[in-house]
Amino acid sequence: MDHQGKFRRAALESGIPDDEINRFSRYLRLAIGLSGRGDGPPVGHIGGLPRLPVGMKWPSVGDIALPLLLSVNCGALPRVDGFDLPADGTLLFFVHKERDFDEFRAASGQYARVVYVSDGTETAIAEPPDPGCVTRRIDAYADLRADLPLWLDEGDEDWHEFWEDLEWDDMSSFQQQLARYRERELPHLDELRSLAYDLWSSGAHLVIGGYADDEVTMDGVTAKSLGGGGRFSFLPEEDALRSACDWIPLVNEGRVYAEHYTKFMIRHDDLAAARWDKALSVTGFDAP
Repeated sequence: MDHQGKFRRAALESGIPDDEINRFSRYLRLAIGLSGRGDGPPVGHIGGLPRLPVGMKWPSVGDIALPLLLSVNCGALPRVDGFDLPADGTLLFFVHKERDFDEFRAASGQYARVVYVSDGTETAIAEPPDPGCVTRRIDAYADLRADLPLWLDEGDEDWHEFWEDLEWDDMSSFQQQLARYRERELPHLDELRSLAYDLWSSGAHLVIGGYADDEVTMDGVTAKSLGGGGRFSFLPEEDALRSACDWIPLVNEGRVYAEHYTKFMIRHDDLAAARWDKALSVTGFDAP
């Protein structure tokens, strides 16, 4: 489906100028929401037991088995412009969330793995080395949601202070630059944003694609991509925004208070080349 064309036609019918639609559309991404309810057949499952190639061992670190977070049939997913997922085959995501969070100096991928199984591969349901690593299986159904970077999102807790709580003189020069862009180049931002969210409104907790440009995720990606050395490796605001556009979430697990949540991030060029070993996991934890 031509999602960009659908959005453009709807925006033009609303009276929004074509050049402004173009500017907004550069930042608009569609994401695939996965949840336990939906129409049609499931596209995969959250948790449970994986189907692995015959002879392949369950992904583990020593005697620590990595639980399955998600198994998804790529051929059953809706196609999204600009998101180079494989046309077929199965992607499986394994992560030991507590270890991935605690061992932030660990090498990238130590406590998280992405496994791709191409169609035609002989597979079998894997036997867990530790029954405690198996979580409850939930069949996953797909729908779409519109996603924007945080600096364009309305009322996001990570960015809203730039526009609502700070006086102009208290903003950094970069914050002022973003504020001017919103005001001058996107005068119909509220209407464009509402239109996109009305067209694609998934509220799923687990998402493939879109953005994951919050501070914790991007600082975690930076630290891991530079070889560790600390949980956070703060970037200047301009570099952080540029880096957020270079990466896309293969899996974006929403925040749950007092529980660990994981995001698998990959650069666009690594995704296009199917370099699954280049994916990075970032696990967060919100607590009092």
